[in-house]
Amino acid sequence: MSLFGEKRKDRDGSQNVVGVSPSAPTRNPERARRQQTNEEGSKVANIGKAITIRGDLTGNEDMVIEGKVEGKVDLPNNQLTIGPNGDVKAEIHAKSIVVVGRLVGNVFGLERVEIQATGKIEGDVTAPKLIVAEGAQLNGAIQMTQKGIRTDAAESETATTPTTAGVRKIG
Repeated sequence: MSLFGEKRKDRDGSQNVVGVSPSAPTRNPERARRQQTNEEGSKVANIGKAITIRGDLTGNEDMVIEGKVEGKVDLPNNQLTIGPNGDVKAEIHAKSIVVVGRLVGNVFGLERVEIQATGKIEGDVTAPKLIVAEGAQLNGAIQMTQKGIRTDAAESETATTPTTAGVRKIG
């Protein structure tokens, strides 16, 4: 039998059944390992494009969102990437934020926020560094903060110093 349940005839005319072990890998293990870790080798949580989450997400590892998320995302020591298929409606607090997909909500980056060419943010951005690629869309206010200062909506007015230093257009 082949992988699809068909019988296979050998060269000598006899029929053999070819089975697949349940523990046999179905994909390249090296590729699987790379997909689950970032450049530093730490783990990355993935929310696939067929997944929808409503509520609060918190964690201590980098995260890639390809699906839909509604609520609040809090990754104070990690990077959040909203992939090209990602559709997020949330308030986001993270060390570093990269938007390739769509985000509706306020964004608080402790180190930086990057909007790539296909990225779209509808909401306010607060971060010490903002990178906006040519073609990216940003509809909202921008507040530049000192590196490492975490601001919440209630204290953002008093804890931030508006400036355009650190804004860089790429592309």
